[in-house]
Amino acid sequence: MPFNGPLMILPGSHRRFVPCVGETPGDYHRESLTSYRPPFGTPEENDIATLAEEYGITQVTGGAGSALYFDCNCLHASAGNISPFPRSNLFVVFNAVSNALEEPFAAQSRRPEYLAAR
Repeated sequence: MPFNGPLMILPGSHRRFVPCVGETPGDYHRESLTSYRPPFGTPEENDIATLAEEYGITQVTGGAGSALYFDCNCLHASAGNISPFPRSNLFVVFNAVSNALEEPFAAQSRRPEYLAAR
């Protein structure tokens, strides 16, 4: 619903690479979906503003049981839920066999097996 922190997405932004700033701390996955600690894992604000001007921002809402499939490289975010109504998210990632996991490019260690199974 519009008042319980729906997903916002910049449709088409997956066509442009935007780097994130800062070095992500180890085990950040434990808190990244429950709290937000800039500047980890987010692009510069002026990059977001530029893409928002170019692609616009769409607020995604849906009824109970709705599903949304989108390219995770699209810039996306959601605000906090300030309503008394719950919201739930389930993230499922499919990866081509040709895009198999490798050793981390920049992280200090591999992600846990339950997040990235080899």
